[in-house]
Amino acid sequence: MIRHLIIPVFILGIFLFLAATLMATAPVLEPSSVEKLATTVRVVEIQPKSVQLKVNSQGSVMPSTESQLIPEVSGKVSWMSPNLVAGGYFDDQEILIRVDDTDYKTKLDRAQANLTRAEAEQQHNEFEYRRMQSLVKRNLVSRSQLENSLRAYRVAEASLQDATANFNQAEKDLARTQIRAPFAGLVRSENVDIGQFVSRGSPIATIYAGNQAEVRLPVADRQLAFLNIPVSIRGEIPQEFQPEVTLTAQYAGQTLKWKGNIVRSEAEIDVSSRMVQLVARVESTSNPVPLSIGLFVSAEIQGLAAKNVVVLPREALRNDNQVLVVDDENRLRFRKIETLRLYQDDLLVQAGLEAGERVCISPLQTAIEGMVVNPVINEA
Repeated sequence: MIRHLIIPVFILGIFLFLAATLMATAPVLEPSSVEKLATTVRVVEIQPKSVQLKVNSQGSVMPSTESQLIPEVSGKVSWMSPNLVAGGYFDDQEILIRVDDTDYKTKLDRAQANLTRAEAEQQHNEFEYRRMQSLVKRNLVSRSQLENSLRAYRVAEASLQDATANFNQAEKDLARTQIRAPFAGLVRSENVDIGQFVSRGSPIATIYAGNQAEVRLPVADRQLAFLNIPVSIRGEIPQEFQPEVTLTAQYAGQTLKWKGNIVRSEAEIDVSSRMVQLVARVESTSNPVPLSIGLFVSAEIQGLAAKNVVVLPREALRNDNQVLVVDDENRLRFRKIETLRLYQDDLLVQAGLEAGERVCISPLQTAIEGMVVNPVINEA
């Protein structure tokens, strides 16, 4: 009986001994610290510089000078210039229409005859008056005869003046039967034809000058601060304050550009849009391709030159006019800045950053003050 118990006890003792030995010799596992990986962010190094500010707008081209062609005499149209059609080009003082001048020539002939008769009457009465003055001095005629002679002389002078005015008017009316262009330009529309009777004062065509064109450009009132236009100026802008403007448009399958200047500022501000209308003028002689009326163009207006400005990508701006600066220990620091403007994809900063500092431009869902990052200089 005792012999049967000794073997199991012996085996159990061996197992206990081995277990104790393993536990005594097993290495002690110490908890290892898990190293956190720093977030990689793109940064730009601050380099303040001078920036030429620009203001963008859009508008449609319109003529700088547009007027209606109005006859100053009535009559039947006897001739029309082949250029008097929509889109036709004409020169300054070019004859565009001739009105039948038969009646006006007759009136001029009559006015000439009346003028000749009046001149003769005036000369005769003047001679008679001078003669009467001489006779009165010698008491050969009465004073009343002298007064009658003076009266006749004055009536003859008045008749001469009237005849002269009628002759001048008849001469002008004859000249006005030839309707001339007041300037060089193009025809927008016409509503007259040969044989048609035209009345004095009734428009027969609309024309506009071709030497220059204008574009009304709406600009937000706050953007006027970026232009070299004194706020006191309304209407025509003095030449020394006229900003340069570049107009761009797609025309005939090409991208074309025109150079001009802002020449006028309209006085009123639109109450709903807070826009001010600036007027750009483009001279045809200073551009290789004429600017077509009605063309829709984009405008880039040259503004002031701002000094010591930091240019950052727009995505660098955080809430409440802040950016994230990476310090010398590669930790994020929120920094309040003073923004000059947001222009297209750029953020222009005028205060709050120093040269050589690094600004984070990576989008971060969670940015914590003092967070360690791995900065990478943005090469773009």
